Amino acid sequence: MIEPNQFSVVFPGQGSQYLGMLSSYFDNCPTFQETFEESSKLLGVNYIDLLITGTKEDLAKTEVTQPLMLIADVALWNLVSRLIDKPICMAGHSLGEYAALVASGVLSLENALELVRERSKLMQAAVPENEGGIAVIIGLKEQDINDICLEISKDPKFLVSAANVNSSTQIVISGTKTGVIKAIDQCKSSGAKRVVPLPMSVPVHCMLMKDASDKFSLALEKVEFRSPSIPVIHNIDSLPENDTEIIKPKLVQQIYNPVRWLDTINSMNKMEVKTIIECGPSKVLCGLIKRICPDMRTIDLDNYENYLSLSNG
Repeated sequence: MIEPNQFSVVFPGQGSQYLGMLSSYFDNCPTFQETFEESSKLLGVNYIDLLITGTKEDLAKTEVTQPLMLIADVALWNLVSRLIDKPICMAGHSLGEYAALVASGVLSLENALELVRERSKLMQAAVPENEGGIAVIIGLKEQDINDICLEISKDPKFLVSAANVNSSTQIVISGTKTGVIKAIDQCKSSGAKRVVPLPMSVPVHCMLMKDASDKFSLALEKVEFRSPSIPVIHNIDSLPENDTEIIKPKLVQQIYNPVRWLDTINSMNKMEVKTIIECGPSKVLCGLIKRICPDMRTIDLDNYENYLSLSNG
């Protein structure tokens, strides 16, 4: 049972998608499918069909993945919010932050979809295909990785930096393809236990995205933001914010700065959160949370059975 005033909800982002994801919800929850159908009409793309007939490569495209993940996260929230009390706080990992803003009432789903579509297009166009790279480094501390990346990036052709600080020893790096390759080699030489290149089409959360973020700020100014009904802990600084005029620049900065997930979960721990519900496909965030706070209870909603267990208390 989830104790009132002791839990939070988190939303995954790009990288948690997979073919056929959340199929058991489509089979059992008409409300879940309605969110997908509504969103598909708004954007003119059949996202249900993409999940059924698309390829892994189709889903990996940033312009597809970002709206798709937002829809999936919000569709699950629309179900689970009927069963639970008000969370202490919320957070989303990268793109997932937009789902948290919808869930907290800061953005309407329609506005969030438009922003995410624009965000994904700008990010996709920021770096020519096959010129960017991303990789997970496991077993090195953030400072060690920062030192390696800083030295390599003295030559702009080898620009690379930390993109996601997921835990104390799992950090994603992002940048030019040549920079990431060079950083991988040096991280291995420095004692990294494992290095995994990621099949993402855009080198997110690095300075290669600065131009995209500047253009995105113009789109943000056209959209109505409301004060959050539930505190949202932001990626950029691991702090909640009520002022909508501060939330907007945080979303701009998020595009080219690292996602501070380790600090986000530590912030929740300080807020005495005891249980975290991952509201989206896969169980990626639950795994990261367990590494950061082993005593934290986690609940994933990757399958309908877990949702039923939650609904049964």
